[in-house]
Amino acid sequence: MVPVTPYPADWRNRAVSPADALALVTSGMRIFVQGACATPTPLLEALAVRDDLENIRLYHLHLAGAAPWLDGDRWQRFHSISLFTGPGLRGPIENGHADFVPIFLSDVPSLFESHRVALDVAFVQLSPPDTHGSCSLGTSVDAARAAVDSARFIVAEINEQMPRTHGNTAVPFDRIDAFIHTNRPLHEHPGTQENEVEARIGEIIANLVEDRSTLQMGIGAIPDAVLSRLGDKHDLGVHTEMFSDRLIDLVETGVITNKFKQVHPGRTVTSFIMGSRRLFDFVHDNLAIEFHPCDRTNDTAIIRRNPRVVAINSAIQVDLTGQVAADSFGHRIYSGIGGQMDFIRGAALSRGGRAIIALPSTGKSGSVSRICTEITPGAGVVTTRGHVHWVVTEYGAVNLHGCTLRERGEALISIAHPDYRAELTKDLRRLRH
Repeated sequence: MVPVTPYPADWRNRAVSPADALALVTSGMRIFVQGACATPTPLLEALAVRDDLENIRLYHLHLAGAAPWLDGDRWQRFHSISLFTGPGLRGPIENGHADFVPIFLSDVPSLFESHRVALDVAFVQLSPPDTHGSCSLGTSVDAARAAVDSARFIVAEINEQMPRTHGNTAVPFDRIDAFIHTNRPLHEHPGTQENEVEARIGEIIANLVEDRSTLQMGIGAIPDAVLSRLGDKHDLGVHTEMFSDRLIDLVETGVITNKFKQVHPGRTVTSFIMGSRRLFDFVHDNLAIEFHPCDRTNDTAIIRRNPRVVAINSAIQVDLTGQVAADSFGHRIYSGIGGQMDFIRGAALSRGGRAIIALPSTGKSGSVSRICTEITPGAGVVTTRGHVHWVVTEYGAVNLHGCTLRERGEALISIAHPDYRAELTKDLRRLRH
């Protein structure tokens, strides 16, 4: 085999220091920051120590690691704007040191492409260039694809440990304006041990998954619990916005074949991944895994073309009419709209599809019912009662599609925690006369 030589061969010699890479950043700029496992932490650290900058706006999805640009009074100069948030930004958003944009994940790329948010710079973490002079967006394509295509400048961290992924991931080396060279582990997101409630929810949802279904799942204990219980299924497909380590076992045992998908048959389709080094090694140079921007993976018209789409999404609260709060606890922002509505609607329109909202029946160590009479004031309704179909707790699964308000309430009470059913029944009678 002919030895593989990257192009250009001297690319490593062109790397600069983080401070020099950020020399083109000036006050007033709008910067996109790639997120999740691909968060370019060294660039953010270098940005945070720039005391000559004012009015910098950082647009991003979920970021991994610390947020040094918000330390002390830096938030007055670096304005963080979450399009989907995570643990590190919840506090700053709540105390007014950062902002949040409620938006469908499928709509984020158009913000940049239309220049409604006119990006000056894209901060990204890339794989090394290949023989054709193309780097890869690696583990997170999502909105990063639109950002690198529309920003005036690209500042990159080229990391020797970033997987080279396939699909719509290529970034020409010559398109990069400045870059640093690293060889560091990516941010990992190890799975957690499931508890008894999550295990039971996983069992119930697994029973709703038929052979030849196309899966969409998020991250967390409940999706992992479902995936670990699909070993007896056949010819499953995957078209999702993201996946984690638990998917690997199903591929390696032949449960996931993608054979009967209509869109990208034979290939697992995703927009980004979150997991461990095992997952990064699995997707590296794997032609059976395709990464696409989130306006494609989350396009309802594309999702519905696959058969038997099973969309599994979480919730914070579901009220007795079926409204789903998923991005906030009251006024406190927890995550974001993300792709829940995209996939709930896409699954509902898919032939034989099942749109599933899953949640434990209680929160705060059992002190509150998450099946509630009314959504907490200030909470965002991510999935409307007109869109919701299946709702699952550890006490069962109900399908609300086509049900009256009274029937919905009765069905949801049947899967609420027994300690709260009497109170919920009383409230339902009062509301529905």
